[in-house]
Amino acid sequence: MAKRLIYDLDFESLATALAELDQPAFRTQQLWEGLYTHFFTDFGQFSNIPKDLRDSLSAQFIIDPLRVQKSLLSQDGLTEKVLFALPDNLSIETVLMRYERRNSLCISTQIGCPMGCVFCATGQMGFIRSLSSGEILAQVLHFIRKLKAEDQNLTNIVYMGMGEPFLNYEATMDSIQRLMDPRGLNFGARRITISTVGIIPKIEQFTKENLQVNLAVSLHAADDSLRSQLVPANRMFPLSKLIPACKAYTEQTHRRISFEYALIDGVNDSHEAALGLSSLLKGMLCHVNLIALNPSKKYPLQGSSKTKVHAFSATLEEHGIPVTIRLRRGVEIQAGCGQLASAEKTFDNN
Repeated sequence: MAKRLIYDLDFESLATALAELDQPAFRTQQLWEGLYTHFFTDFGQFSNIPKDLRDSLSAQFIIDPLRVQKSLLSQDGLTEKVLFALPDNLSIETVLMRYERRNSLCISTQIGCPMGCVFCATGQMGFIRSLSSGEILAQVLHFIRKLKAEDQNLTNIVYMGMGEPFLNYEATMDSIQRLMDPRGLNFGARRITISTVGIIPKIEQFTKENLQVNLAVSLHAADDSLRSQLVPANRMFPLSKLIPACKAYTEQTHRRISFEYALIDGVNDSHEAALGLSSLLKGMLCHVNLIALNPSKKYPLQGSSKTKVHAFSATLEEHGIPVTIRLRRGVEIQAGCGQLASAEKTFDNN
């Protein structure tokens, strides 16, 4: 029988598993702290529990499911992309971005992606499978350990890596609950962001969760015709329905929503496109993040020039739309937005 991943268990499920081993209730907290406070990777490190229990747990569970296959560092040393192998020998990519006052981690929720956004390397590779909540968490814990060894902390987590988080909704939300659990990681909700292409039923469900977690929607165009070309999901979830769902989110949660907009030279970066986006978002509690499109192997067009990016931003500002021009990070190691992809099977380092 294959071993289970212990990160897949929430506190109550862990308590049940220990009760089945005839263990007292306090063992749950001991194990939980070992996993999420001390960041142990082996049951042998749990010196506060009996050896026979450690052996039993080791026979049933694995702690860390990730094997580092490859690590790439950007030229400025501020962005690191890691290719991880999973127990089934499939792979994912995760990116750590270092800033002056924060360390932000971009994590994956699926292997590949079913959304098929034409300019996205993950979408170009197709969909293989979703990650479990434990596999999502394991990415975070790997980098927490790494930063801790450097006397640093992880400050922000963005669900913007490989995959569409809202098509792996349950595992995504389970991982977030464990990130925020005050008995363990106690990670602040406002330091977590989920990005979606706009899966309307899940936006509505997320609205009802009433969390302080940030929501970002990948927009990339302000009219249905163009957006459907760039983001095929728009054919099922058009702007005429997506924008009202986003407005309902802001009205019910009183939380600002972010819209991601990748500027593509000659496609969606004109003055008219900026006016259209301004009109679409007028009156919303929102913020637009602009970034020049990062290159991917199967999409021939280029990102907009700095001049066009700044002109687009200025038009939005003139019409009262809050906007930020995002830095392009790790492009040369394919670690930027829309560049993450992995082979269906990982390679062997031998």
